[in-house]
Amino acid sequence: MVPGRLLARPGRSRHMSFRIFSLVLLLRTVISVGTDSTGRSGKPFVDQHTAYEQWSTSSKQGAKSHTASPSTDTRAGFWTQNERKIEHSNDSFRRLLDALDVMQSSFFEVWIGTWPDAIDWTAAVMGTHVSASLGVITSSNEYDDTIQASKDLNPTTNVTVKENIVNHYLTHLEAFYFGENAFALRGQAFDDMLWVVLCWLESIKFINLHSALHYPPSHEPKHFPAWFGTQFIPAFAHRARIFYDLASKGWDTSLCGGGMVWNPYLTPYKNAITNQLYISASVSMYLYFPGDNNSSPFIVSPQDSQDGRIPPAKAHDPKYLEAAIEGHKWLKSSNMTNSKGLYVDGYHVRGWHGGENGSIGTGQCNVRDEMVYTYNQGVLLSGLRGLWEATGSDGYLEEGHQLIQNVISATGWYNQEEDERHRWAGIGRNGILEESCDARGYCSQDGQTFKGIFFLHLTAFCAPLPSRESDRIFFIATGNLSSLHEASCQLYGPWIRHNAEAAHGTRDSQGRYGTWWTYGLRHRGDGVTDQWDVEVASEGTDYRNHGVPDNKLWRLPETIGSPLFEHEATKEQPPFPPKESDSWDPNARGRGRTVETQSGGLAVFRALYRIVDMVKT
Repeated sequence: MVPGRLLARPGRSRHMSFRIFSLVLLLRTVISVGTDSTGRSGKPFVDQHTAYEQWSTSSKQGAKSHTASPSTDTRAGFWTQNERKIEHSNDSFRRLLDALDVMQSSFFEVWIGTWPDAIDWTAAVMGTHVSASLGVITSSNEYDDTIQASKDLNPTTNVTVKENIVNHYLTHLEAFYFGENAFALRGQAFDDMLWVVLCWLESIKFINLHSALHYPPSHEPKHFPAWFGTQFIPAFAHRARIFYDLASKGWDTSLCGGGMVWNPYLTPYKNAITNQLYISASVSMYLYFPGDNNSSPFIVSPQDSQDGRIPPAKAHDPKYLEAAIEGHKWLKSSNMTNSKGLYVDGYHVRGWHGGENGSIGTGQCNVRDEMVYTYNQGVLLSGLRGLWEATGSDGYLEEGHQLIQNVISATGWYNQEEDERHRWAGIGRNGILEESCDARGYCSQDGQTFKGIFFLHLTAFCAPLPSRESDRIFFIATGNLSSLHEASCQLYGPWIRHNAEAAHGTRDSQGRYGTWWTYGLRHRGDGVTDQWDVEVASEGTDYRNHGVPDNKLWRLPETIGSPLFEHEATKEQPPFPPKESDSWDPNARGRGRTVETQSGGLAVFRALYRIVDMVKT
């Protein structure tokens, strides 16, 4: 335990209890719906406006006489009989394992240590998915049930089987450390660098977790050494530290009063994802970075080095926490959310133009791009969770739960009428998370990665709060607060399960997931319409799928007309089958099924198991 770590103050926890409890009341009121004999949901008992009024009233009056446990029979949105197929934890766990197996056996090459078809930043995300999945596997008891039911395995081999699969995928991470294109990444955009930071910190978290659960410290370390995986922690920590130091140079106070610049090779653009990554990476460095004594600089400026080498970095350095808090403060004040409470993409500065005689224009973030992507709603969640663990401040959890509610609502989850269900609701339809590029099959590698990122960070946010002295890093939650947070996350269960079943419906004969999950509903005869219009704000620029526009708002003078920052063009296609086709697979259009789309299936089933089903076991 680090000296000076504090327990959550009782007064603060009590205040948080009321606020989270009020949040639970809101969710229960809005999500609780009646169901007919087929399981199809009826109208909500009260509308959302009334629910907010009741939430406000209960917050003012307190809620001492109420309970916060959600009903296990609650159904919402489009919960159907088909989704009960994965109502048992063992089913969701097996699907998690299947998705991980296909992702690694079909797309990863051990001999070169990477996913050859991934690009640099998506490969870092794939590494994060693998580490996060291993964290769930090592914490689960599902293998016991699986082995007991198997005719091929002796129950006495439980430990060996579980350890074998953990070590199998850990070797992939070790290979990826050497296969990652770290040299090229050092010269890329700041968000690309921050994905690298999160990747290796997640690996360190998993190694520490597995070691603590299964390899207790020995009194004879020479004869009984620590788990072999721990020897990679210094290397992983060094890479995380190097890339954090490089990325943090993107923090800029000369424009907009602060905020991270996305790409140093374009005009200043302060977008949601780079700033959310900065918050999450900064607080993760504060919480999980173990320190680094490796003085190898790779690439640093003279002021950052001593005789060409970098100084040691310590664990739990307050500078990381200060950066996370400052980054969050800037993001909150940036007015970067739309009327649905979703994060839009970012800001340019009106009148800015570079060059020797350039001008900063207004110097303010006042040209807002209204494009909405799913991952812009996700990465902040892990940052908010980390900020709570580092500070014990109640507002971070409350903000995260509100953002999750906004996302669920913007998928049309609460729309009950047939026509309403199929309409674009802001970030999806039919209760399914969807990118605007999904229906017409023009998603780039970026776009195909986004939904998986959302569910990855949703799972991090909803992990049980540390409530025991042995679990905490800085703050622990009271039993009441821990239960309330868990209850709130459990209420998202029907929506997560609905998305998992839709994603599962996109698999091909090889078990590979597609990117357009909404179409997966058709596999269960859900009467999905062929009307797939997507309402994208006219002020939105889908540069993540179409590439950076070739104009002076986005590009520096020397890059206008160049092929830099362009994506391989993927033609938009009709979201319905041609008349002459008897069988049509919309997820085979465009880039088809890739490691990025596979990671989405893995992430949503990990979320289902970790947030909902694992809690019940």
